[in-house]
Amino acid sequence: MVRARNVHKSFGANEVLKGIDLDVGQGEVVVILGPSGSGKSTFLRCINQLEKMDRGSIEVAGEQIGYELRDGRLLALSPRAVARQRRRIGMVFQQFNLYPHMTVLQNVVEAPIGIHGVPRAEAEAYAMELLVKVGLPEKAHAYPRQLSGGQQQRVAIARALAIKPRLILFDEPTSALDPELVGEVLETMRGLADQGLTMIVVTHEIGFAREAADRVVFMDGGVVVEQGRPEDVLVNPRQPRTRAFLARVI
Repeated sequence: MVRARNVHKSFGANEVLKGIDLDVGQGEVVVILGPSGSGKSTFLRCINQLEKMDRGSIEVAGEQIGYELRDGRLLALSPRAVARQRRRIGMVFQQFNLYPHMTVLQNVVEAPIGIHGVPRAEAEAYAMELLVKVGLPEKAHAYPRQLSGGQQQRVAIARALAIKPRLILFDEPTSALDPELVGEVLETMRGLADQGLTMIVVTHEIGFAREAADRVVFMDGGVVVEQGRPEDVLVNPRQPRTRAFLARVI
């Protein structure tokens, strides 16, 4: 589903990504761990072109993202073409990014109606199915300010699912939540993993990585240090840097 090769990204003199190689199979749940500043979120944002990489390539479902190959050179796509590619890549952010002036239902149907051209009745029926899936059907006509942080994040997950994505990206989806609200969001994400959705999750939640991930990737200093099955990386890491990180967070 995702094929990244030699991905580089700098912000001024700060080289954040230093050549990332990563494959993610269809239906696979990949959790990316690492300290703050290791490049995890930047890499995620490069996948859906919220950030443009400086060098390398990223393919999603066999399609080069953000660029096209012309006469042997990669040339940047137009913003409209990038937006078209992004239509099937869902993303859930640290901050919920819900529209405060819209109800929960309106937030969930905004993209299917406004971007994908889905008829309103069809979009609303599917949105209600998704709100049932995330355990919030009774909040369809509430506004974000009337919800807890955990409820808002579950609405954000429903909104990401509403475009029927082939891939969904989670950028530290529980980091802005009070500790007692983290569990309900992780439970929703575990349900998605069980349904076979392709997911890349940047998180510090080691328990989720242990229980739901097919593969754990440890990043540090803008590179992939180690990757493998959760039971290998989390229990018997090969690299000293991975061991040092896990010793602090487990």
